[in-house]
Order: sequence, then C-alpha cells, then structure tokens
Amino acid sequence: MNQQVETSSFLDNLERAAQVRREIADRLSNIAGAIERSELEGLAASGKLGLETDSQDISLASENLRQGVFRLLVLGDMKRGKSTFLNALIGERLLPSDVNPCTALLTVLRYGSEKKVTVYFKKDRQPEQISFEEFKQQYTIDPDTAKQLEIEQQEAFPNVSHAVVEYPLPLLEKGIEIVDSPGLNDTEARNEISLNYINNCHAILFVFRASQPCTLAERRYLENYIKGRGLTVFFLINGWDEISEGAIDPEDAAEIAESEEKLRKVFRTNIGEYCQVDGQDIYSDRVFEISSLRALRLRLKDKNANLDGTGFSEFVRALDTFLTQERAVAQMRQARTLARSICSRVREAIERRIPLLEKDVNELKQRIASVEPEFEKLHEIRDRFQEEIQIVRDRKAKSVADSCKAYILNLGNTFDSDFLRYQPELSLFDSLDSSKRDAFNAAFKKAFEQYINDKISAWELTAEREMREAFAQLGKSAANYSTAYTKITDLMTEKLIGEKVYAGRTIDAEDNSPAWAKWAMGFLSLATGNVAGVVLASAGFNWQNILVNWIAVIGISSCLMIFTGAFLGPVGILAIGLGVGALQADQARKEMVQATKKEFVKYLPQLAQEQYDTIHQNVKECFDGYDREVIKRLNDDIKSRKAELDNLLSQKESREINCEAELKRLKNIDTGVYSELQKIESTYQTFLNN
Repeated sequence: MNQQVETSSFLDNLERAAQVRREIADRLSNIAGAIERSELEGLAASGKLGLETDSQDISLASENLRQGVFRLLVLGDMKRGKSTFLNALIGERLLPSDVNPCTALLTVLRYGSEKKVTVYFKKDRQPEQISFEEFKQQYTIDPDTAKQLEIEQQEAFPNVSHAVVEYPLPLLEKGIEIVDSPGLNDTEARNEISLNYINNCHAILFVFRASQPCTLAERRYLENYIKGRGLTVFFLINGWDEISEGAIDPEDAAEIAESEEKLRKVFRTNIGEYCQVDGQDIYSDRVFEISSLRALRLRLKDKNANLDGTGFSEFVRALDTFLTQERAVAQMRQARTLARSICSRVREAIERRIPLLEKDVNELKQRIASVEPEFEKLHEIRDRFQEEIQIVRDRKAKSVADSCKAYILNLGNTFDSDFLRYQPELSLFDSLDSSKRDAFNAAFKKAFEQYINDKISAWELTAEREMREAFAQLGKSAANYSTAYTKITDLMTEKLIGEKVYAGRTIDAEDNSPAWAKWAMGFLSLATGNVAGVVLASAGFNWQNILVNWIAVIGISSCLMIFTGAFLGPVGILAIGLGVGALQADQARKEMVQATKKEFVKYLPQLAQEQYDTIHQNVKECFDGYDREVIKRLNDDIKSRKAELDNLLSQKESREINCEAELKRLKNIDTGVYSELQKIESTYQTFLNN
C-alpha cells in the first residue's frame, strides 16, 4: 500500500482519537463545573449535596484526558539503527544518526510550535536551551569512546538527566511522544535511565538488527525488563534489506529467501514467548521486518514516497490499530465509567434531597435519626476493610522480604553455574601482560556487577507479581465490601424518602459500586486498568529505587580486591606458578571465580538482612498509601452522606426554603449533568463504530 495513504490514514486516525479525547474531557469538565455551581448555590438554598470529592475526581480526569499523550519508548542495543528508524518514521533527519551509538542521552521527542532542544540536568542546575547543531555535536559519542566508557563504568554525560526535542511535526501534533534511548549495552548507569522509563510509556519499540540476531545482551534485557510486565512491545528487525549483502550471490532469490527464512526462525525462537497475550499468539501483529535506512533515503527525497518493501507500511498499520483503537478505546472507556459513576452519585443525592424538602424540622430530625444505625454499619465496613488491608500489608511485607532474603542467601549455591555466562574471555598471555591483565580485571569486575544487577532484576519480577496479586485480591475484597455497602445505603435511602428504588441506580448498568470502591478496584485510573497499576504508579514504586546497589551498600567491592589493586593478582600469580598453556589459564580463571565466590558468600547474610529491612519497610509503605487513599475516600463518602442531611437540616432551622424554586434548581442540575453524560456516551459509541 502507498506510504502516503498509510501515513495520511494514521495521522487522520490519531487526530480523530485526540479530538474525541478532547471532547470527552470537555464534557467531564462541564460535569465538574455543574457540580461546583450546585454546591455553591446550595449554600443559599437547601444546603450542599456533599459532592466535593466527586467534583475533584472528575476535574482531574478531565485534565489528564485532555493532556494525555501516547508515549512510545524506543529500546535496543547500540548500532541497531534506532535513530535512523525514528527519522524514517517522522520523515525528517531530526535525530543524530551519523555515528554509533548516536543518541548519548535519553531524548524525548514531542510537539512544539518551534524547533527547540532543551537539556535537563541533575541536581539544581537549570535546564538549558541549545540549537539542533549543538545538540548533535555535544551529545553524540563514537563507538571507541562508548567502549572506553563502558570499560571504565562511566557515563558520557553524568550531570545530564535527559533532553527534550520540540518540533512542529504532524505526527507529534496528534498526541504522540517518542522517547529515544541510549544503547542498552552501553554503561549500566545509562541502561538504568532507559529502563526506568518503561513504566511511563504506553508501548515499547524494541529494535533488533538482522545482521546480529538476538544477542545475549538483548535476550537478557527482554528476560529481565520486558517479560511478565504486561507491556505492549513491537519488535522491529532493522536492516532486513542487508541480508542479501551476506549472500554468496546477492542476485540469487532462492538463496536470499532461504537466508531470510532461517533468520525468521531464529527470531521466532527467541522472541516468540514475548508475543503471547492471554494465551493468544500475536507474533505477526508485533514483529516487523524493516529497512530504516532505505525508508529514510526515500522519504528525504519525497515525503510521500512509496515505501513498499521497507516494512514501514505494515508497522504503521499495526501501530495505528494499537494507538487509535486499543489504547484510545481503553482511555475513553475509563472516562465513561467515571462519568457514569459520578452522575449516579449526583442523581442519588438529588433524589434523596427532593422528598425531604417539604418535611418539617422535627420529621426531618426523626428520619435522620432513623438512619444512624446504618451509618454505624458503614463505619463497620470501613473498619473491616481497613483491617483486611493491614493484614494483607503485614503478610506481604514479610512474604516479599522473606523471598528477597532467601533469594540472596541462595546466590552462593548457584553462583558457579549462574556466573558462568558473565565471565570474560581469558588467555594466558593476556594475564601475563600488565595492561591486558588490568583490562581483564576491569572486565571481570564489570561482569560481577552485571551478574548482581541481573539477579536483582530476576527477583523483581517475582516480587512484582506477588504485589500485583495482593492488590488484585484487595480489589476483589473492595467489590465484596461495596456490595454490602450499597445494600446499606439503599436501605438508608428507603428510610429517608420512603422509596425502595430510585432512578439514579439505572445510570451505570455496568457497575453500581460507589466511587471509593471503584478507586480501590482500579477502575477510575485513566493511566492503568488495574489497582496495582494505580497504587504502584501513584506511589512511584520502583524496585530499582528500593534495592540500592548491592555492591555499594556494604562494601562488597572489597571482595573484588582479590583481583584488583597494584599487586599481580591471583590470575598472574597462578599463571606464573603453573607455567604456560591454555589449561593453566583456565585453571587460573576458575581459581579467580572460586575466590570471588568465597568472599561474596561471606557477605551474603549481612546483605540479606539489610535488604530484608529495606524491602519490608517499603512494601508496608506501599500498602499504607493504598490504605490512606481508600479509607480517605470511604470516609469522604460517609461524611458527604451525613453532611447532605445535616446541611438540609441546618438550612431548615435557619430559614424558610423555597421548595418550588429548589425543586426546579435540583432537577435542572440533574438534567444538565445527565445531558453531558449522554453526550459522552454518544461520542464514545460513535468512535467505536467508525
């Protein structure tokens, strides 16, 4: 299909999704405004309805939806052509791609009316605007420099946090933000910057190179940072057109086809497991063979060039489906759920108020007194749920901390086999040469640190699953408590107004749970669809921030002194003592590994205990944050129900209420809010059907 048609359709769909988001955001804002006006007017009428929290929730949701973007994170090793791919995607040579690795900073590409680059620094230094040329010159590094930095365990720009590139591109104007990351196999500090950004993105574009299929480093990152996290990942096999360059006869179609099929099997074997969603194989929807350089050359000559054969048409279609259908629909559905919930709350409050308007003070007092037992029952539900949260908190804090402790203590038992794949190559003659020996020692130290970081990441996945399961269980409990809670509030309404059923219950046919319960179940987040995502994201919960550097925390680097320092070290000593030969060199390496293991194991009990205390405290704090938010919302709901009755009573005791005018005002509020909800419903359904 013509690239112009593909790109035009993609941009049109993005614009349509952005337009619908803005429209729904405006409707949510109108509902919030109507509630705020109602509460203000109520001060001089029959009293407030106690809807302040609902107004705040829907205002925040409106702002989040209006400002919402689709953020794409580009990951991959060095020399995979990430920047070239992005330049081809946007149709301009915007990001530096003339040297490898090109992007030495994490770079956020977003829309701006003018071309602008802003570099953000760590600590207290103010951001700095620079030109595009300065950006390309100052913040790119060549392969030799990158290699040396890797050996020395240094960052290219240690004082820089990230860069933001603003550019008036149609793709970015439609609500897309693209994050271009440094190469994954560069220094570990830079890796952490890229990988910590994962949770802030809606989809990951993981770039491979056809000429270097699935390296150990790439498999390691997929296993440690991608697998099991529920992330949407598109795998891009770049340089697919370069396969013919390695053929004996580049003109032999059969030979090229055979090479391509072999390569496809390699990638299918290595990344197939990451393309399984809910038991379905979506490999064909997530893996794309692309030729970025060829596509970029074509688009630089002609923006609307036909890109058939570059893989870009297929990829753009898949990205279009994900962003403008799957992701956009999920955001809008959550916004509709919130609107339904709050409109139900408004209607419930109004329908409780109207029958009480004409009651005299004494009868109103009697009816309020009649529901005091129900208010006590609501408090009991709150207390039971809070107690359950705290029980789960204590159990999970201990369970996760115990898991970490046992995991650390077991490292010594598996060190020999686990560390094997991290060991650098060793030759006897290198070990006898001082400069080569120093390089080997540095490589060995880095390998040990990488082993530690990978072991942390492997445990993280287990801990994260356990946390998510715990919050999922609390979400189910919230649903059960919500059912009991709703029965009680229905009984309260029946006692107050003498009616068993009222129209407010029909607004949200999907779920009649009160707002506090929907928050506890994760339904009111426009960013995630599960309670664990809501809580962990709002708390900024990140295992990497909790698990401090294992080597630094108790000085484990001292165990590495056995092969660093000014003296010859065990490799040299053993090599000299054993004579010359590969077997002796291998024996020296084994001795080094055993010596490292011996020192490492010595520190494990202390390390395990220190991490136990840290993990235990942070897990507790995470559940405490959930506890505070849920109980606050529950208390606010109870207080608002009590306040709406007290407000009415106070007004009746202080002045005569114009019942006819107040009835008209309340019905107008109900009609106005419900009308906005209907417009949201119509907009949502129209978007689904088109």
